[in-house]
Amino acid sequence: AVQEATTPPIGFDDEEIITQQARAEAMIVHSPLGFNLKSLSYELDGSGRAAVVWDCLRAGIDPNLYYSSSDNKDVSDDPIAHAWIDAASSSISTSNLDVSGICQDENILGRRQGQGLGAAAWKKLQNLMDDYHCSNNDSMQSGNGKQQGGREAIYTIENSIASLSHMKVSPDGTTKLLLKMKKDGLEVESVIIPWFDKGFSTLCVSSQVGCKQGCTFCATGRMGKLRSLTTDEIIVQVYYANKVCRVVSKILNTQNDDVIDISDHANVLPKVDNIVFMGMGEPADNTDAVVPAVTTLVDRRMFGLAQSKVTISTVAPDPSAFATLGQAPAALAWSVHAVDNSLRRRLVPSTKHSMEELKEGLVQALSSRSNKLRRTMLEVALIEGVNDSDEDAKLLGAFSQSIMDEVAGSKVVVNLIPYNAIDHPTYRTPSMETVMGFQKMVTDCGVLCYVRTTRGDEDSAACGQLATKKKRAVKK
Repeated sequence: AVQEATTPPIGFDDEEIITQQARAEAMIVHSPLGFNLKSLSYELDGSGRAAVVWDCLRAGIDPNLYYSSSDNKDVSDDPIAHAWIDAASSSISTSNLDVSGICQDENILGRRQGQGLGAAAWKKLQNLMDDYHCSNNDSMQSGNGKQQGGREAIYTIENSIASLSHMKVSPDGTTKLLLKMKKDGLEVESVIIPWFDKGFSTLCVSSQVGCKQGCTFCATGRMGKLRSLTTDEIIVQVYYANKVCRVVSKILNTQNDDVIDISDHANVLPKVDNIVFMGMGEPADNTDAVVPAVTTLVDRRMFGLAQSKVTISTVAPDPSAFATLGQAPAALAWSVHAVDNSLRRRLVPSTKHSMEELKEGLVQALSSRSNKLRRTMLEVALIEGVNDSDEDAKLLGAFSQSIMDEVAGSKVVVNLIPYNAIDHPTYRTPSMETVMGFQKMVTDCGVLCYVRTTRGDEDSAACGQLATKKKRAVKK
């Protein structure tokens, strides 16, 4: 039964202090993706109605389309299917794939499958989309924003928030999505990284278009910061990733064995169960949107991810960045890259604080967190002859150990990332022998240390390269 909402849509508990940041967030016009469940329940006149909307969003189904007629179909699945087939054609044989019927419902919405939304609630949902569209979209970019197609014109996620601009599928299954924001036509990159042996995918999401931190080894840093993403624009990346994983799995699992060998699990995308804010942008420069987005990701009634399955990575523009991002119910990661102060300033030119000052900020933030969120990751992009020496490894090991010594119950893990080439004139990827030697020295200091596996093809492996390369191609 649908339960009636009885609380106003401010989105905060009565005992909660509404800070200046929260008040600013409350003034922003959101789509349903940006509402918390209490607020959406109020707007739709019932928590049950809000729940069925989120059943759709969690599965990557647009409720505006799904409940727009008695067919219960999201017709936007079809172009996603064809986009994936086009993108994957260089990796697997797709010529005989049949995508007919992929929009058919197969009980993917769980126990509320037959509940429905109702015409009145669907109209309220459309009113929310209308408000969002009018407040956020550039009319020159998006026209009137409504989908026609023989039925009542409606606002959808695709024509009001973001659309899939480009998709790239690598032989290892890594799937890169380029999303075009309807607000102004700017594009951001999200990457689905499947872990077939573990049965889930990691999604790397962006928090900004570009980045102002200017890391010398990063393609996104070359773009500069164009603007920050809204909460809705962060969440829509997860929506599209879930849609792609669902549609791809449905395509491949409905084929005959003689069409494609689905036992080759590299051809199927496991569902997203892990999210990292390691895409374009610096999360600490956009906490007003990042913190609410993470809250949506871990809410069991929304995306329902475990807090330990969401990681926010920051370069730490200042010591307070850790405490600010620590408000989000997620694990923290620090893009360190070098412990030596002068070397770090060379790699991260925006650095204004010493590593000891930044470490103190991290220590204070971790000390105030629950034990399960005191695990943190230190990330290092290893560059040949720059920060891959034995001395660099020893400094990093000692630095990591000092954090664990100062924070009871904490655990520090070092993640080594061999440099991805971005046409830098002098930077090179170190040899695997050097990387493994570096790893051993850090491990010898008593610190867990892993080497990140390079995923995706070398043509566009670096974060942000898909967006920047496409932009250059367009200019030509």
